[in-house]
Amino acid sequence: MRVDPTYITNLVSSLDQTQASEQQLTSQLSSGVGITSLSQNPVGAGENVLLLNQIQQDDSFTQSASTVTGQLQVADSALGSVVSELTQAISLATSANNGTMNANNVKSIANQISGILNEVQSLANTTYQGQYIFGGGQTSTAPFTTSSGSTPATTTYNGDSNVNYLELPNGQKIQLNVPGNQIFQGSGSNSVFGALNALIADYSSGTVNTAQAVSDTAALGTALNYVSQQRVTLDNSITQVTAASSAVTSEKTQLTTAQTNLIQADIPTVSTQLSLAETQQTALEDVIAQLESPSNSLFSKL
Repeated sequence: MRVDPTYITNLVSSLDQTQASEQQLTSQLSSGVGITSLSQNPVGAGENVLLLNQIQQDDSFTQSASTVTGQLQVADSALGSVVSELTQAISLATSANNGTMNANNVKSIANQISGILNEVQSLANTTYQGQYIFGGGQTSTAPFTTSSGSTPATTTYNGDSNVNYLELPNGQKIQLNVPGNQIFQGSGSNSVFGALNALIADYSSGTVNTAQAVSDTAALGTALNYVSQQRVTLDNSITQVTAASSAVTSEKTQLTTAQTNLIQADIPTVSTQLSLAETQQTALEDVIAQLESPSNSLFSKL
C-alpha cells in the first residue's frame, strides 16, 4: 500500500478552510449581511457598489434640492411683496393724476412712492444664506443701487444676466433664478425702477403734468405685469423641484430596498451551513488527533 506523506498537511489545510468558512458564516449570522467580501460574491458585490453610488447621487440631489427650494421660496416671497408695493404705488399715482389734490398732497404722494421705491429696492437686493438672489451670477454684490444725482433719479443694475440651473439625475435641468435686470428693468423703458423714479419726479414739485404722470403710471402698470410674469417662472421651478425631489426620494427607497435584499444574509441557510462547518471542523480535528497519536504511527505497526 502506498502512503501519502502529505496527508497531515492536506487535513490541516482542509481544517483551515473550514475554520475560515465558519468565521465568515458566523460574521454573516451576527451582522445579517450576506456579502462580506468581493471574492465571496463578485457579481453581488459589484451590483451593491452600483446601487450605493446611485443612492449617494440621490442623497446629493435631495440635499441640493432642499437648498434651492429655500432660495426659490424666498425669491417668490420677495416678488410677491414687490407686486403689493407696486400695486400700492399705482393706486397712489392714480389718485394724484385726477387733478383734485393740492400741492402738499401731491408732494406727500411723491414721498410715499419714494418710500415704496426704497422698499422695492430692498426686496430686489434680497439675500439667501448670505448671497444676493437677483444678481444673476453676481451673488456677493447688491444688485441695485440708486443715484439721486439726476432728475429723475437713476437706479443701476450691478449684476449680470446669468441663469443658474439644477440638474436632475436624469439630466433634466430646472431654472433656479431670474436675473434682476430681467425682472426689474423689463423691456425698453417700462422698468420698475425707471417708472417709480419718474413718478417721484412727476410729483415732487407739487404740480402735476397730467399727461406725463399718466404715461409714467401706465409704464409702472406694464412693469408690474412683467414682474408677475417672472414670478410665474419661479413658481413653476418650485413645482418642478418639489416633484423631482419626491421622485428621487421614491427612487432612493426602492434602491435601498434592492440593496438590502441583495446583501442581507439568508439566516436559516447560514445557520445550517454554520452547523455543518462546525461538525466538519470537529471531525477533521478528531482525524488529525488520531493520526498524530504515537499509537497510530507507522513505526508502531512494525
